[in-house]
Amino acid sequence: MKRIAIQGIAGSFHDIAAHQYFEGEQVQTLCCATFEEVFERIANDPTVIGMVAIENTIAGSLLHNYELLRASGTTIVGEHKLHIQHSICCLSDDDWTTISEVYSHPVALMQCREFLSRHPDLKAVEAEDTAGAAEYISRNRRRGCAAICNSSAARLYGMKVLEDQIEDNKHNFTRFLVVCSPHKADFLRAEEATNKSSLVFSLPHEEGSLSKILTILSFYNINLTKIQSLPVIGHEWEYLFYVDVTFTDLIRYHQSIDAIIPLTKKLKILGEYRDGKQSKD
Repeated sequence: MKRIAIQGIAGSFHDIAAHQYFEGEQVQTLCCATFEEVFERIANDPTVIGMVAIENTIAGSLLHNYELLRASGTTIVGEHKLHIQHSICCLSDDDWTTISEVYSHPVALMQCREFLSRHPDLKAVEAEDTAGAAEYISRNRRRGCAAICNSSAARLYGMKVLEDQIEDNKHNFTRFLVVCSPHKADFLRAEEATNKSSLVFSLPHEEGSLSKILTILSFYNINLTKIQSLPVIGHEWEYLFYVDVTFTDLIRYHQSIDAIIPLTKKLKILGEYRDGKQSKD
């Protein structure tokens, strides 16, 4: 059985992503209140695997998770791109005529802004988690309250779905990273199947330092799919560059890394893994 640490509770999008990624396998989810706790679980028990959101096609990157990943010493062994769909649900004896408040995570409320604007009589209330909002209403029998969450969470907590797919953008995906202790990595990935890598490095204050890196990657036919810069705390105007690349030739990829190491400072490979496919389940 695989033990997966997730941020959130049963029915959350992290929970859904974990079960989809490890479909057909026995999975036990370890629910954590924060992303920090996810990485603490792995540090305290190297057999634990983590599932961590890193970016959303609408809300953008989860910048803090980049720093947690870099500092944790874990390695990325996979990714999963989950189609985010929201539903509005309530207790079985409530309906549109009785609900007056709707609870959800702030990002979910933002992603359903158009829907909420069509229901101005509903007061939006921020919660820590989408599935947690449904669980709270169900456990406390909060009449007159609704939750915005995935329909699977609604079913899990015995809630009635009033309307499904209420998100404004139907092309809303969140990318999750599968992380673990480096000692466990080889059991969770096949090196010959890897075609993606995540790197982090800083650069000297020299003209064209970043363009040199990009030129080398291009020369080795390495495709840059994402670049994210974050300031180095305590060092004014210095930045860490988080870079995702894909490749078709593992040898050429290793050659490109050897070529850029002398031009970077503190280069670290955060993980080498297989590019994840988008799921619409």
